[in-house]
Amino acid sequence: MAPTARTRLPGNSLAPLAGRQFVRAAVAEWTALALPAARGITDRLTEDAVLLVSELVTNAVVHAGTSVELRCALDGGGGDGRLSSLCVEVTDYHPARVLRARPPCDIDDELPRTGHGLRLVAECAESWGTTYHRTSKTVWFRLPVVPGAQRPPEAATAGDQALLRDLRVAEILAPAPRRAGDSPADPDWINHGALSFLAEASDLLAGQFDEDMVASLAAQLLVPRLADWCAVWLDTDGHVPRLSRVWHTSESRIETLRLTLEKDPPRPPAAALGSAVSWPWPGEPGAYGPGGTALACRLVAGGRGVGTILLGRAGLTRTPDEVVGLIEDFARRVALALASARQYTRQLTTSQVLQRGLLPRSLADIPGVERAIVYEPRGDTCAGGDFYDVFAGGEGRWCFALGDVCGSGPEAAVVTGLVRPWMRLLAKEGYGVGEVLDRLNRMLGEDAVEGAVGAVAAVATATETGAAGPVEPPDDGGPDSGAPRFLSLVYGELAPLGPGLGVRCTLASAGHPLPLLLRPDGTVRPAAFSQMLLGVMEEDAGYVSETFDLAPGDTLLCVTDGVTEHRRGSELPELFDDHDGLTTVLEGCAGLSAGGVAERIRRAVHDFGTTPPDDDLALLVLRAR
Repeated sequence: MAPTARTRLPGNSLAPLAGRQFVRAAVAEWTALALPAARGITDRLTEDAVLLVSELVTNAVVHAGTSVELRCALDGGGGDGRLSSLCVEVTDYHPARVLRARPPCDIDDELPRTGHGLRLVAECAESWGTTYHRTSKTVWFRLPVVPGAQRPPEAATAGDQALLRDLRVAEILAPAPRRAGDSPADPDWINHGALSFLAEASDLLAGQFDEDMVASLAAQLLVPRLADWCAVWLDTDGHVPRLSRVWHTSESRIETLRLTLEKDPPRPPAAALGSAVSWPWPGEPGAYGPGGTALACRLVAGGRGVGTILLGRAGLTRTPDEVVGLIEDFARRVALALASARQYTRQLTTSQVLQRGLLPRSLADIPGVERAIVYEPRGDTCAGGDFYDVFAGGEGRWCFALGDVCGSGPEAAVVTGLVRPWMRLLAKEGYGVGEVLDRLNRMLGEDAVEGAVGAVAAVATATETGAAGPVEPPDDGGPDSGAPRFLSLVYGELAPLGPGLGVRCTLASAGHPLPLLLRPDGTVRPAAFSQMLLGVMEEDAGYVSETFDLAPGDTLLCVTDGVTEHRRGSELPELFDDHDGLTTVLEGCAGLSAGGVAERIRRAVHDFGTTPPDDDLALLVLRAR
């Protein structure tokens, strides 16, 4: 059995360093044991492996945000001529990997975001690839161990290629990775294995919300099971197809193949919509390999074309009819997945444009005060139920707010979209902190808010169910309806006292996690007392504010419950703020800038659990200079 080392890394900024140390330790141990397969390990090979692991782990942490599994194996080759090699796999547990749009933030992530990870892998590795599962994604690479070995992948022995297929394809496709058309037993494979292939393909494609991810999955499902190479074009509004994905059993040919295919996209005849038609085998063996048979299949969903698949199989004069039928069935599933992904993308884009309007375009600079914001909405939205604002209130006052609408979705967004303008208007009209909260409380109970929330709920319900025509609101947004009219809010004013004298702070907390005041000596105390949620009582709730001075070096921290209630564990979950966890972390922030405090708190929240926060996370830091 090949020597193997495996570890799990945290989904935070410490993961790349831990991954580099793990690879070095594993290689050093195998070398110290004088294993036959390790005799060719050089310092250059070790550094290449460390570099590639660092890039891939960084990509996984930045884009997936989950823990990362790292596996290293030393393949000793064999009597069939295969070279010894170092095999490495990096697995994360977020197969969709949707990149979330992040609003402006005063904090720079410590993780590098070079964007060159896969390019480096392609340049340095002998071979590499990606394996998608229902709940994870693995990127793997192989480095030759024999000193000076520069064997191109296309010169690999048949046994080497078979081993790669066994390791990478068997985990995705069932049954064993034997290709259709290779033996007289293929009818049995078509009757049984093809059904498993289509079922697994449907499962992997279902729920993919990015059309390029669908194209990538389609190509890697087809290669090497049904083809030696494959390319997927996606139709665009400009009627010029876009080459989304190219895949080849020999990774070294992928870029050459892409450059060749981009010159001449396939255009199957209109009469062949949804059918796989024979296509001339291209005459550039440097990109495609030896001659064979090729098929082009138009991807059609709902009577409309969404793309084209072109695939080729070396060594055949024609593709068996059974395999053509299988490819057509597979193409229909791909087309449906692409159509769903495009619809989701359109809806998401519209939603994000509207959500960006819920966040302030800019934050006011307060004389004598540093500020920092961390805002991480849950999921793939750019604005959630949490909101923040810092603005000039007039007459030498600057106002700040951090709030959380009770609820989620479009209804919560409506409340956020109403509260922020009201709050700004009231502040600029000269109302004090307590008066602003009183008036917001009354406004949340008015019919205008109830009607707006109810109308949005009705539209959302109609969209989800596909209802046509006018739809009555599900309820009137009353107290028993569960509509998100309740709001927790920290709201305050800052008045500069003069250069080097700090600022006077007046604030109040309405049902919100209490703001904390950090002194330069590391002591921490609550800066307000808790009062009723906004929107619970329609009559005047009589909100009361507190006033105190922020001396130079004092720091005020405001957070939402996405920070204090972040959980770890399942049976008896522990909260981040249990046993004054937030206070303990803040005590260690004495002397840090506002940005440093915000980053320290954010990192502590993410390090607290093994999974990302399941709620919006927002915090506001104000530090007097």
